[in-house]
Amino acid sequence: MASPTVFSPIFALLVAGSIANGVMAQTAAEPQVETPKISLELNNASDTADAGCQLTFVITNHSETGLDQVAYQVGVFDAQGIVRRILVMEFGALTSGKTKIALFNLADQKCSDISRIIVNDVAQCTLAENSEAADYCLSGLSTKSRTEIDFGL
Repeated sequence: MASPTVFSPIFALLVAGSIANGVMAQTAAEPQVETPKISLELNNASDTADAGCQLTFVITNHSETGLDQVAYQVGVFDAQGIVRRILVMEFGALTSGKTKIALFNLADQKCSDISRIIVNDVAQCTLAENSEAADYCLSGLSTKSRTEIDFGL
């Protein structure tokens, strides 16, 4: 009968250290996904009774910084890819961790005639300390669409 293999405590420490180093190296090699400061989602688009389109947006402030005022200038493209209008969407104040739903009505433009909406610029971004920070609201912005309309930067 074979005798059981006995490992010395030093061998066990070497094996454990090698495994830990391998896990740490794997973790370090994985890309770090940065959480956006602000996420803006085109959540719904529905036609209105007056042949317009109602857009529902969900905006979330993921940062630890409160925002006294947030507004974005957006461009709306028709089904042929032509810019039909440029408008400002005002979301108001967003405290840290706050999620807000906002509705915007586009008169005389059916949802099926909108192919794409882009965030063109920051119209207003005021931090809670009353300082303007347009770059803060644009560089940390992520966009998403749950509709047939393409939405992005």
